[in-house]
Amino acid sequence: QVQLVESGGGLVQAGGSLRLSCAASGRTGSRYAMGWFRQAPGKEREFVAAISWSGGNTGQADSVKGRFTISRDNAKNTVYLQMNSLKPEDTAVYYCAATQDYGLHRTSYEYDYWGQGTQVTVSS
Repeated sequence: QVQLVESGGGLVQAGGSLRLSCAASGRTGSRYAMGWFRQAPGKEREFVAAISWSGGNTGQADSVKGRFTISRDNAKNTVYLQMNSLKPEDTAVYYCAATQDYGLHRTSYEYDYWGQGTQVTVSS
């Protein structure tokens, strides 16, 4: 079992930046690919970004390319999501997720473990 805890959410004005963190605990000795998803009120959960276990491969949704960057520090068992040039439409609860499957994963059903989420609100 792996436990995931997100942090770093908050209220920011449009054009601002936030950095989300996802700290993993438990069976962190195994290799996990990680992802970030978000869910806005009344909408389905959607893919934001993903990173392989080594950090060598990353992928982002088209809606955040050029603005969001995913990274990881395996020594700290932590994954980050740097969010720049934030827009009101980025407002959502952001979740991190983990899977032991190799590679990058863009769909929620591919992930086995989820955090509780952190709220990001971008004001116009």
